[in-house]
Amino acid sequence: MRIAKTNIPDLLTIEPNIYEDGRGYFFESYSASKLNEQGGDITFVQDNESKSSYGVIRGLHYQLSPYAQTKLVRVISGKILDVVVDIRQGSPTFGKHISIELSSENKMQLLVPKGFAHGFSVLSETTIVLYKCDNYYNPASERGICYNDPALGIDWRIEPDKAIVSSKDKVYPALANAEMNFIYGNTH
Repeated sequence: MRIAKTNIPDLLTIEPNIYEDGRGYFFESYSASKLNEQGGDITFVQDNESKSSYGVIRGLHYQLSPYAQTKLVRVISGKILDVVVDIRQGSPTFGKHISIELSSENKMQLLVPKGFAHGFSVLSETTIVLYKCDNYYNPASERGICYNDPALGIDWRIEPDKAIVSSKDKVYPALANAEMNFIYGNTH
C-alpha cells in the first residue's frame, strides 16, 4: 500500500499493491496501522455506499464540528472524479480544490479529513462508491457548497446539459456565504 500526500496538506491518496493471478486479484484495501502512520489516529465507525449513473454530481458536502467526518473514499464499480475543497479558515489552501479520478480499475482511494467539502461526478455508465466515516451522519450539522460556484472553478468533466444534481445540492450557497466552523490546525 502506497500512501502519498497531495498538493493540499492532509489530503492523502492510497494506492494498493495488487496481487493478480489466474484466479483474479487480491489487495489490502484498508490498514489502520498504515493509515494512522500518515494521517493520525482515525477510527472509522460507519461505511456508506452509493450507486449513481453517468452525469450525477453529488456535493459538495460536509458536516459542521463536532460532527465533522473524515472519509476514506473508494470506487467498487465504475469511475468518478472525486473533488475536495479546503474549507479550513486560515489554511494557506483555503478555497482550493483537488480533483482525482477514482475507479474500480485503478483502485485508488482518497482520505478526506475533517475541514474539507467533498463531492464527486460519475464518469461511467454506473458507479458504486464506498466510503468509510469516522463519525456518524448528523442531519442537523449537514452543510454544503454549491457545486458550480464560479469562485471554485471546478471542472466536473460533465457537460452542463448532462449533469444530474439533486435539488438540495443546487441550492447550497457559494463558498463565500457557506457556514463553516473549521480552523486550520484545529480540525480534529
